[in-house]
Amino acid sequence: MRTTLRVEDGTTWITLDDGKVNAMSFEMLREIAQRLEEARSAGGPVVIKGRPGIFSAGFDLQTFTRGPEASQQMVDAGVRLIQALLRYPRPIVTACTGHAYPMGAFLMLCADVRFGVKGPWKIGLNEVAIKLAVPQFAIELARFRLTPPGVARLATAAMFDPESAVQLGYLDYVVENDELDTAVTNEVQRLRTFDWKYFETTKQRLNGPVLSAIAAAVEGHRATALV
Repeated sequence: MRTTLRVEDGTTWITLDDGKVNAMSFEMLREIAQRLEEARSAGGPVVIKGRPGIFSAGFDLQTFTRGPEASQQMVDAGVRLIQALLRYPRPIVTACTGHAYPMGAFLMLCADVRFGVKGPWKIGLNEVAIKLAVPQFAIELARFRLTPPGVARLATAAMFDPESAVQLGYLDYVVENDELDTAVTNEVQRLRTFDWKYFETTKQRLNGPVLSAIAAAVEGHRATALV
């Protein structure tokens, strides 16, 4: 298993740990999506946390070497997970425990609250530096969450330390590593005081436009591929 799940006081903690760099392969993405479905029975917030030193190295680069069919399968799984997180009816909290490259950064941009830890970590979307174009669905997500300067840096594949990531919109809070679980738990306790009816309606209203933009981007890509 690449993930673990535990439930405490109605909050589900999903930990990503493949023993390496948490590469977002098709299998990893599918497993996270399954964990998210399992969390529904708990009825409360969901925390997604990385392993020490890394949240995720992003999409599995080895999959891209296996050809367009495998690559598209992986990216499609990533899009479905993004959509599921944006639609999820309870708060999603991410705990970035180190580096976060795409698709890891995408997961954080889907969350309702995002924590990071201090350290020599790099966070951002560096596709251009590895000879990939930032997909249109990711640009729509970035426009939704990042500040204008953060979006502008996508073309130059800039990566940021945690403090800069807060300024640009990748994170909401940065804490010391040994304070992370306490800070997340305190925030989750605050969130659990909400009436979920009002939270869910507000989240739908906030995320509806980006969900529509992502769907349009995916359809546009498919239409272009058929030409």
